[in-house]
Amino acid sequence: MPHEHPHSHAGHAPRHAEPGRAPHSHGPARDGQGQSPHNHGGDGHGHAGHGHAGHAHSPGLRHRLVHLLTPHSHDSADKLDPAMEASARGMRALWVSLAVLGGTALTQAAVVAVSGSVALLGDSVHNAADALTAVPLGIAFVLGRRAATRRFTYGYGRAEDLAGLVIVLTIAASAAFTAWAAVGRLLDPRPVTHLPAVAVAALVGFVGNEWVARYRIRVGREIGSAALVADGLHARTDGFTSLAVLVGAGGAALGRQAADPVVGLAITAAIVLVLRDAAREVFRRMLDAVDPALVDRAERAVRAVPGVREVGELRLRWIGHRLRAELAVVVDGEATLRQAHAIAVEAEHALLHAVPRLTAALVHADPAPSADERDPHLALAHHLER
Repeated sequence: MPHEHPHSHAGHAPRHAEPGRAPHSHGPARDGQGQSPHNHGGDGHGHAGHGHAGHAHSPGLRHRLVHLLTPHSHDSADKLDPAMEASARGMRALWVSLAVLGGTALTQAAVVAVSGSVALLGDSVHNAADALTAVPLGIAFVLGRRAATRRFTYGYGRAEDLAGLVIVLTIAASAAFTAWAAVGRLLDPRPVTHLPAVAVAALVGFVGNEWVARYRIRVGREIGSAALVADGLHARTDGFTSLAVLVGAGGAALGRQAADPVVGLAITAAIVLVLRDAAREVFRRMLDAVDPALVDRAERAVRAVPGVREVGELRLRWIGHRLRAELAVVVDGEATLRQAHAIAVEAEHALLHAVPRLTAALVHADPAPSADERDPHLALAHHLER
C-alpha cells in the first residue's frame, strides 16, 4: 500500500566521526515533522559489519591495526583521514613546527648576542612570534574536538576559521613591521657588523621557516584546514624576512649599505602577495566556499544511486577541517516512507565515499511531482519571497 507523504520522505542526518556524540540510537523521539531521526552516532556503527564490498582499503600494517582496534567508519580510498585523526595530525604539525621555529629563533638570538645585529634581532623576534601563532590554532584544534551542544549545535569546528583570521592579521602586521623597518633603515643607514655570522643565522632562519611552511601547508591541505595553510604561508613570509637579512648582509659586504632597506621593501611586497593568498583562503572558508569540483563529484555520486530520479539543491560547507552536506533528491512518488528512507541512506552512503573529509550528510527526499496533486512546497512560497 503506497505511503502518502505531503512533503518529505526522510531527513537523514548522521554524525559520523564527530567526537563526543551520543551512541547510535533509533529511539522513539521524533523530529518536527513526525519523522524518526536516524543518527549514525559515534558508537562504532559506521557501517561496521557490512564489509564495504568493493571499497578498497590500504593494506598497510598500521591501517590493519587501526581497523581492528577502532570502529570502522567510511574510509574509502579517497577519504584521507577520519576527523579525529585529522585533528591529531594538525596538532602534530603544530608541535613539530613550534620546535623547529623555536630552535631557529634561539640560534639567531645567540648570533645576535655576539654580533649586535639589529636586523637579525628583528628577524629572531619575528620567528619567535611566528612560532607562537601555533597557540591560537592549537586551541582551535582542541575546541574542534568538543561535542556539539544545545547552543553550538554544529560543534566548535569554526574556531579554526577564527584562528585563521588571527593568522591573517599577524601576516598583515608582519608586512607593516617589515616596511617600517626598511623605510627607517633607508632614512637612517646603519653599518652591519659580523657579517659571516649574520649571514649564517639568516640562512638558518630562511631554511627553518621554509621547511615549516612546506610542512604546514602540506598537512593543512591534506586535512582540509585553511587555518593551518594560512599559518604555513605566514612561516613563508618569515622566511622571506630572513632572506632579506641574508641579502642585506651580502650587500653590506660589497659596501652597499642601501641594499638592506631596498631588499626589505621588496620583501614587504612579497609578504603582501602571501597575505593576499592567505586572506583569500581564510575568507573563502568563512563564507562557506567550497571547490565547485566537489559539488560536481557529489552530484554524480548521488545520481548513480538506484531510486534517485533527480538531484535538487546540494550544499556543502566546511566546519573546521570537516565537510557537511545538505541535499534534496527526488524519488518515486508512490514509494513508501521506508523505501524513500532507504534511498536517502544510500545517497548519504555514496556521498561519504565520494567526497573526501565529508563526515555528515542530511538527505531530504521529495516525491516526484504528480499532475493531479498540489505541490506541498507551495505552502512555503510566502516565506521564500522575503
